[in-house]
Amino acid sequence: MWSLIDPVTLLLASLIIVIGAVTQSLLGFGLAVVSTPLLYIVDPELVPVPVIILSFSIALLTLLRERGNLELGGLQYALAGRIPGSLLGVTLLLAPRAVLGLIIAVIVGAAVVMSLKKFSVAVTRRNLFIAGAFSGIFGTVAGIGGPPMALLLTGREAGKFRAALSAFFMVSTCISLLILALSGMVNWRDLLLSVLLLPAVLLGFLASGILLPRVDKRRTRLLTLTLCGASALLLALKSLWALLS
Repeated sequence: MWSLIDPVTLLLASLIIVIGAVTQSLLGFGLAVVSTPLLYIVDPELVPVPVIILSFSIALLTLLRERGNLELGGLQYALAGRIPGSLLGVTLLLAPRAVLGLIIAVIVGAAVVMSLKKFSVAVTRRNLFIAGAFSGIFGTVAGIGGPPMALLLTGREAGKFRAALSAFFMVSTCISLLILALSGMVNWRDLLLSVLLLPAVLLGFLASGILLPRVDKRRTRLLTLTLCGASALLLALKSLWALLS
């Protein structure tokens, strides 16, 4: 196993995933937003495929818990938009590693801005398709497909919000993985790394069940976005240093 990943790297990655899984289980999204920039710093090979697989896992667990609140409400139009967005995302993954790091940092920064701003966007078929397309770009490059959809669904009650996003994540991550696989960007190492990190997802999900009735959602959200912004800035600086060296 240690030939697959260094034990210290695995420990750090697992800790990052636990924090991300707790965040997503509490807020409805966040595993990739929290984890991707930090994982890319720890080991670029952990992005995007393992993050996408782990995002599917936490979405499945969250949907099972929130299944009574599920209302699809036109999500099929967002899923249709996810396909062209994912295809564009695959082309961005061909960029050099330092450039890709900058792209991921920009995506995380955009995700933070989307999550902080209180935009009022009508939930129409067109807007669902556009949000799905951006989700496809963000999700395929960095595993961060939540914020564009969260922007549209933000008016829903918390349980319905988490259920709708989780249902979208489950299908949309499969779309991204299929497109990545057809492009030759999924290998056995990605799958094995995902299996090694899966216990961290389960631990984070179980911890969130204890924390859910006890935490202040607003403060948790602000703390999460602050962490994401800081990690995106760190990744941007690291990538710029690599480009200029």
